[in-house]
Amino acid sequence: MSAFTVTHPFSGFSVDDIDAAHAFYADTLGMDVSPNAMGFLDLHLPDGGTILVYAKPDHVPASFTILNFPVSDVEAAVDDLNARGVVTKIYTNPDSGTDEKGIAHGGPGRGPDIAWFTDPAGNVLSVLASPDR
Repeated sequence: MSAFTVTHPFSGFSVDDIDAAHAFYADTLGMDVSPNAMGFLDLHLPDGGTILVYAKPDHVPASFTILNFPVSDVEAAVDDLNARGVVTKIYTNPDSGTDEKGIAHGGPGRGPDIAWFTDPAGNVLSVLASPDR
């Protein structure tokens, strides 16, 4: 028997304030969030996976998108997020290719429609068009 067996892998990311993260992911985004025995958070995904969120005093936000939410309608998802107080226009550079709501409209050779936003720790998340959603 192999000593390394892939059974239930999970990903994780850091935040600077675990309570603010809990409120954002549970209350603002409506995710299933629970504290775990280590004092961290588990984000429970609808398909059964989990993501570990841990506090790190010297947290630096990731320089990439850490979590993507596939949706059938990016425009409607952005409107919903904006109504919840989430700012989706985080890239203001004229060359970013985003519209007034922060949506980068995709197409052939450009990928899907996508909009980015941040959690309270500055980590970047996105909603993006998924043809099977």
